[in-house]
Amino acid sequence: MSLSKQQNKDAYALILEAIDSGVYKPGDRLVEIDLAERFGVSRTPIREALQRLETQSLLTRDGRSLIVASLDHNQVAELYVVRAELEGLAAQLAARHATREEKRVLQEMVDEDRKMLGNPQALARANRRFHKQIHLASHNRYLVQQLDLVHRFMALMATTSLAVAGRGERAMEEHQAIVSAITESDEEAACKALRDHISAAFVTRLKQESAAV
Repeated sequence: MSLSKQQNKDAYALILEAIDSGVYKPGDRLVEIDLAERFGVSRTPIREALQRLETQSLLTRDGRSLIVASLDHNQVAELYVVRAELEGLAAQLAARHATREEKRVLQEMVDEDRKMLGNPQALARANRRFHKQIHLASHNRYLVQQLDLVHRFMALMATTSLAVAGRGERAMEEHQAIVSAITESDEEAACKALRDHISAAFVTRLKQESAAV
């Protein structure tokens, strides 16, 4: 890989990670020179990365400026429908294909994540890692690619449903049900548990939106 292509890949990944981690939130303006200074990358790969992110609809135009995109109600609803189906399939395949070691890691994640209750941002990061581990345990590269795309758009939500009182505790119980089904190689139960988990998260987010009106 040429230096130019490597720099371009790094710039894209760096900006994407900053959006995913909440450094840049929906509506935030991204300035080429500021990004170049922040990440220690020249402006050319930053410019190319911004163009790529705009093409993927993760950034949008506000006059001459590029800002982090936001999702309206319908987009959020559509995203959750797709996510529930794909995540459910990932859990089903994980129940079929996950190795003993992968099952152990998932259980250890649940046990460790319980210690983060009361810290919504840390729990949100742990939640992303947990779901990613299930995706990988599905052993289906094409499904993993599609879920990566879905989770990029999930990052365009300014708040986490895990910040709602009581949601963190319920989410951990739901994670345990998912892992138990995967550990027992129960494909149907794993799929249902994960789809129910996504549905519960969506209901919580709808309540968040309603309360904010």
